[in-house]
Amino acid sequence: MRLFIDQYKLSISVFIALLFHVSGMLGILISDHSAWFVSNTPLNLFLMFVLLLWNQPSLSSKFWYFFIAAFATGMLSEIIGVHTGFLFGSYFYGKVLGPGFMDVPFTIGMNWFVVVFCAGTVMTTLHRWLQHQFLKEGERVPKRIENVAFVIDAAIVAVLFDWLMEPVAVKLGFWTWLSLDIPMYNYVCWFLLSAGLLILFRKWEQPKANPFALHLLCIQVLFFLTLRNYLP
Repeated sequence: MRLFIDQYKLSISVFIALLFHVSGMLGILISDHSAWFVSNTPLNLFLMFVLLLWNQPSLSSKFWYFFIAAFATGMLSEIIGVHTGFLFGSYFYGKVLGPGFMDVPFTIGMNWFVVVFCAGTVMTTLHRWLQHQFLKEGERVPKRIENVAFVIDAAIVAVLFDWLMEPVAVKLGFWTWLSLDIPMYNYVCWFLLSAGLLILFRKWEQPKANPFALHLLCIQVLFFLTLRNYLP
């Protein structure tokens, strides 16, 4: 049984992720208990985090260093944002995302890790594939250019994900903006902060990429894209 689970760990993880996201999406859009599905968002976020850990090839000290850095950066920046408006803009969190510290849910710190980690992992895989496809044997992109391109590309992925998620999160009561529109400054801050974290990600990069990260990012993109288009 253990051998079977280890062999099909990725498939099991993708199935669970699809099950929870599709169920949540349908529950929010067409059921009479949409509030219940929304209220279980922290459970869904925590489960996806656990699945990422389960599929991580090596839970090395560098991996945990990055988790602590991403979680702490997310929590601290959001606390500054909520209480001063200096980062992201003027907004506040609702009660949907569970308990937290200084008006910022702990799930937000965890989500910062998941988003930036998935963006970094996906871009690492893509860059490796592109180099394999288009560079001749012995050729190599200069390390500095490769690092800068990675940080910019992965930060753009993280910002695009936030852009996709923002209006859905507002409608579901995750957080509320005091301005009529989501400020562009929010995305500027997201880019700069995620770029800083991605520099650390690159420094502490794991030899083997997490195989579940790409699947999770795609599933969450489809989830928020569907809700963005069909949520009243």
